[in-house]
Amino acid sequence: MVKTELHRRKRRMATGPLGPPKISAAQWDDYRPTTAFFGGGGVGVMGGTRKKASGVRPWLLLDSTGKAVVEEAGKHDIMRRTGLPARDLRILDPLLSYPSTVLGRERAIVVNLEHIKAIITAQEVLLLNAKDPSVTPFAEELQRRIQRHHQATGAAAGGGYNAEWRDLYAVEDSQSHQVFRPNFSTQGVENRDGAKKLLPFEFVGLETCLETACSCLDNEARTLELEAYPALDKLTSKISTRNLERVRQIKSRLVAITGRVQKVRDELEHLLDDDEDMCEMYLTEKLQEHDRDSVSSVNEQNGIGTDDDDEATAAATEADEEAEREQAYLIPSGKANSPLARESHGSGRSSNSSKHLHVGELEMLLEAYFVQIEGTMNKLSTLREYVDDTEDYINIMLDDKQNHLLQVGVTLNTATLVVNAFVVVSGIFGMNITIELFNPELSGMTEFMLTIGGGTAACIFVYVAAIAWYKHRRLLD
Repeated sequence: MVKTELHRRKRRMATGPLGPPKISAAQWDDYRPTTAFFGGGGVGVMGGTRKKASGVRPWLLLDSTGKAVVEEAGKHDIMRRTGLPARDLRILDPLLSYPSTVLGRERAIVVNLEHIKAIITAQEVLLLNAKDPSVTPFAEELQRRIQRHHQATGAAAGGGYNAEWRDLYAVEDSQSHQVFRPNFSTQGVENRDGAKKLLPFEFVGLETCLETACSCLDNEARTLELEAYPALDKLTSKISTRNLERVRQIKSRLVAITGRVQKVRDELEHLLDDDEDMCEMYLTEKLQEHDRDSVSSVNEQNGIGTDDDDEATAAATEADEEAEREQAYLIPSGKANSPLARESHGSGRSSNSSKHLHVGELEMLLEAYFVQIEGTMNKLSTLREYVDDTEDYINIMLDDKQNHLLQVGVTLNTATLVVNAFVVVSGIFGMNITIELFNPELSGMTEFMLTIGGGTAACIFVYVAAIAWYKHRRLLD
């Protein structure tokens, strides 16, 4: 029976590892998958309690219609399906620690942002670790947006832009309205003629990844702020071991969150500075261009007349000019002369002429979330400055107390010195030496009292003189 099951599994892997799985009722009972968090989308499950092969992991596949299917596939299967090299897939390995990365390749976009590890193509999204509780809300939101994008695409193809899909990515959750979200992504991109244009499928997935990662970091930063400021204020009012330990933990969390935010910020900044990388992310347009080239080659082989080719060439030239006009329109007039705008515009034009692509939509998308992550970074920087100021204040307070202790020590040491001088006099009088003053029969009580009083007065005088000298030299306040 085991050999039969292994034979069936090999047949399924040979015919296509990402195809619809077929499992028995007994395997379904053993697996007990969780399908509730994808709502009405159909969820297929491939797996069981059997031992997984090396490198085979469950992937959540979301197609362009929003249908979700959990499938198992190995590294080589994913490489064949997405055209990614092995080094790019290592970025998504949960056993390895890689910084936040967004890579644009010929047929896919690799996203590794915080807990989100996904591969986005022009027609589907492959999500790793979909059962992770931290990834489940993201998977729900991504499926919801893909479904709305599919509906909006159909509505746009049928009757153009209308109010049915104007707010494609409006979140039904009441809490999600508090999250920063740019208007161009929720209402499409408006070109120079005032027409609305839907984002491509890959940008819908990329935007969801960016929004989830930035919102997660922003929420953690706000939570840390709510805990940090009261703890720091309490420490300034009362310095104790418990308060110091709490502030130490907060500072450790602050350093960790700042590092994660900085990595995401650097990755977005790197993408914005390189138009070639942004051009690589236009998967839908590259797929359409590849289809057009395939059709043209087939027509040439079939002997189609050159008039159609001339018309296609003219249409492509007109599309390039329109793309350049849109690119110029997307750059604000106040920033047209800035070095970043000149660099972006120049490189964008070179990319348009070579690849018939423009980066205006993606640039606006990345800039919006770059502003959001920059705001999170500013909040963390402000909190870090507040922590540093609190540390400086605590150090000043400790130094002041240490100075007071040193002054008390100097005062006590001076008093001890004076008292020891009087003890020396007492010791001299206690010696067994024949002196008339020591003889009680020859000296009376008056001489004894005069000796004690004179010694005490001399000690007090020396002590006061020493304190006055300390204050004169500014050794004491």
